[in-house]
Parts: sequence; structure tokens; C-alpha cells
Amino acid sequence: MIEAQTRAWWRATLALCLGSFLVFINLYAPQPLLPELKEAYGVSTLGVSLLMSVATLSLALSLLVFGPLSDAIGREGIMRITLLLAGGCSLALALAPNFETLLALRLVQGFVLGGLPAVAIAWMGDEFSKPALLSAVGLYIGANSLGGISGRLVGGSMAEFFGTGAAFVTVGALTLAGGLLFWRLLPNSRAFVHQPFRLRPALAGLKGHLREPVLLAAYCLGGINFLIFINQYSYITFRLAAAPYLLAASSLGLIFLTYLGGTLGSTLSGRLARHFSPAACMSVGVVILMLGTAVTLADSLAMIILGLTINAFGFFLAHSLASSWVGRYAKGARGSASALYLVFYYLGASLGGFWLEPFWRWAGWAGVVWGSWALLTITLLVALGMWRFERRQAEQAR
Repeated sequence: MIEAQTRAWWRATLALCLGSFLVFINLYAPQPLLPELKEAYGVSTLGVSLLMSVATLSLALSLLVFGPLSDAIGREGIMRITLLLAGGCSLALALAPNFETLLALRLVQGFVLGGLPAVAIAWMGDEFSKPALLSAVGLYIGANSLGGISGRLVGGSMAEFFGTGAAFVTVGALTLAGGLLFWRLLPNSRAFVHQPFRLRPALAGLKGHLREPVLLAAYCLGGINFLIFINQYSYITFRLAAAPYLLAASSLGLIFLTYLGGTLGSTLSGRLARHFSPAACMSVGVVILMLGTAVTLADSLAMIILGLTINAFGFFLAHSLASSWVGRYAKGARGSASALYLVFYYLGASLGGFWLEPFWRWAGWAGVVWGSWALLTITLLVALGMWRFERRQAEQAR
């Protein structure tokens, strides 16, 4: 097993963080372009939001393929090949002749983007000791947020000065170059145990995970939190592109620097989990997310940015701990268990527009806030239930 802070741990963690960074550059590059694409193609806010929704939906569905497949054929090859295919899809997006083709390519891209997140944490679970796993997951999730920031910054700035096609070309070229470096850095696994793929046992494994309340709670918490968090960013771009803010695409891209709050939250998650109950920290993360959402109600742009930063910190704190929770409590088939968490996670993201759109039409941003609080109340109750479970486990151990 690879121990924390060793040379092998740093090399593997760096490779996985790079891969995660590249995945989320590709996934989120179109987000600051939504107001511009809405006008260019003459579609509604819900219609243009499908560029994000179809990608996250197909990504979620791909996890059901890549997770069990990785348990059978290994994990490194899936991560390496799908990362390069994702870069190729970004290059193809630059050549899309119409909105329908753009949607179809995003659907395909979402599917191949699922290859790395479906198996990365399972790879760590195989190769790392438990203390090494906790530290690595926090850094890996931090790379998620950095990738999300960079994708939006690159997408927004390149689109404003050179057009949306240039944004997709830039992201694609970065992904192909980074994918080759990832291929070189990632060590081959030593602890992986081959499990021949059989459809019925694979489905039974997924069903077994869904029957475990301790895992189902983490799945629901991650999915619902992400439904709110990521779609708030989509609707805030529509708010800030309109009067009185009138922000251009490059400025909207800068809004996503608030994800740095998430980088801090995910990086601190491992340290906090070593000193406090992970489920208690998840509960705190949800409360912080609710408070940050309240701050965004202010009219001041500075206060909106502060609220989004607070949101990112709370969300990524809870998400990092929920991810590692699955790795700790899954009984066998870790690849499938981790993939199932991400299925809920990205399925939530793909459905968020359908949940928040009626609130947006009803009361604008204030409606989005009310719709957010309604679901975050549910995840807070789930996190508190997980905390009670941890206390019972500790009492039984004593």
C-alpha cells in the first residue's frame, strides 16, 4: 500500500489531480458562455442550460458503465483513454454548425468525461492506505474546483476576444497535452484484484450498495447538494449578464474564481476528518452552503461574490467527506460504489435546471434562493442522520 507523503503518493496524487483538473475544464468551459449562446441561437434559459445538463446526465450514466468495467479490466487504461477522447470532443465542439450538433457533441463528451471520475477514487482505495486515502481525496476534490475555475476562465476570456470556437479549441488542446502527461505520471496499480465482468453480479453489486442506508445517505447528500450548487452558477450568470450588472463573458468567467473557496474547503476536509466526526463536518458544510446562498440575495456585486465563495467552501467540504465516506463504508466492489455516488452527484446536476427554472420564472434570483433552501434543508437532515450513525458506531466500538 502507498503511504501518505511518500514519493509514490505524491506522484500518483499529482497525476490524479491533473486528470481531475482536465475533466472539469472540459465540463464547465461552456458555462460562462450561456448568455452569449442563448442570444446567438435564440433559445430559452432552460434550452441553453441543456449544454450543461446533457453533459452531466451522460456523465452520470457513463459511471454505471465505467465503474463495473474498471473492476473487471483495471482502472488506468480507462482513465488514460477517455481523457484523450474528451480533448478530441472539445476540438469537435469548435466545428459544430448548429445548436443541435453542439448538444449532441456535449452528450458524447459527457460520456467520455465519466471515465476518470468513475474510477479515480476506487484506484486510490486500492493503492493507498486509509490515512493516505483521506489526504489524497481532499487534494483530488480540490483539483476538481481548480479545473472548474480554469474552464470557466478560459472559456469566458477566449470567447470574448476570439469567439466561442476559440474557447473550445483552447480547452481541447490543453486537454490533449495534459492527457499525455497524465499517461506518463500515473503509476500502474499493484493492489488491483481482477474481477471478471458479469452483468448479473454487477447489477447485484449496484443493488446491494443502494440497499445500504449508510451509502444511500451519502449518495443523496452529494447529489442534492450538487443539484443546487452547480445550477446556482448557471442562473447567477443570467442575473449578472442583465442590468444593472451587464457583465461580459470574460467577467462572468471571473465569477468562478469563487471556486477557490471550494479548493480551501476540500483541502481542509482531510484534516478536519482526522479531528472531528466526518458526518458532523458534512452537516457544517451544508449549513455554510445555506448561509452563503442567503448572502447572494444582496444587490452588491461584492456581496454576491462573497456569498458564492462561502457556498463553494461549504459545498466542497461536504462533498469531499461524502466521497471518502463511500470509500470507507463500501463492502466490496469499490469501483461500483464510488461510481454510484457520482451517478447521484451528476444526475443531480443534470436535473437542477428543471427544479430551479420554475423558481427563477416566479421570482428571479430570490426564487432560486428559496428553491435552494428547500432542498438543502433535506440534505442537512440527512447529514445529521449520518452523524447519529457515527456516534452509535463509536459507542459500539467502546
